[in-house]
Amino acid sequence: MSRRSGILEFAVLGLLRESPMHGYELRKRLNTSLGVFRAFSYGTLYPCLKTLVANGWLIEESGSAPEDALAAPLAGRRAKIVYRLTAEGKDHFEELLSQTGPDAYEDEHFAARFAFFGQTSRDVRMRVLEGRRSRLEERLEKMRASLARTRERLDDYTLELQRHGMESVEREVRWLNELIESERAGRDIKGSASEGSAQQDSTSGETGGLPRHRDSTRPDPSDDTAT
Repeated sequence: MSRRSGILEFAVLGLLRESPMHGYELRKRLNTSLGVFRAFSYGTLYPCLKTLVANGWLIEESGSAPEDALAAPLAGRRAKIVYRLTAEGKDHFEELLSQTGPDAYEDEHFAARFAFFGQTSRDVRMRVLEGRRSRLEERLEKMRASLARTRERLDDYTLELQRHGMESVEREVRWLNELIESERAGRDIKGSASEGSAQQDSTSGETGGLPRHRDSTRPDPSDDTAT
């Protein structure tokens, strides 16, 4: 299994733990609410869903997902396939949530893990945050060393780009420090990282800062085109 497909399976299981969904809604949530998968197609999602069904972690049902329950049925409209998490799938997702190995600190995987921190125990959150911070501190040290070696050979624009990259990593480290401090103090993270609300733009995929995972469970009132 590739790293990206593993992240996708993790995110699908996490979303379906909240509520059964059909493929369109899953794709929309992955592309928008989580902010992790910006450009992937149904050709990527549906093989993933089929694999999860074959593993016994999901079941397929014909009918309407909860967000469609009040919609008037259309004559001749084919029933949607709704994907529901099984008990085995829930257990598997909880097992994945408890893992804190090196993959959890990488850019895209960290973003997906962070999006489900509301379902993650505090000790696991701490290990992931501290691991991510350590990974970025190592990255920052290498960036500084590289810049020191090559500064005289770089033109102004390339030098500015490298500085921008370093500043982005430094901002995320400060953001992580605030989150770790809040976790240790047992405080709610809301507002604890005001300066870092857009920290991960360059270093952790397309997270755009602090994922609002709870709010993502609400249907998007501006989109009534789900089919």
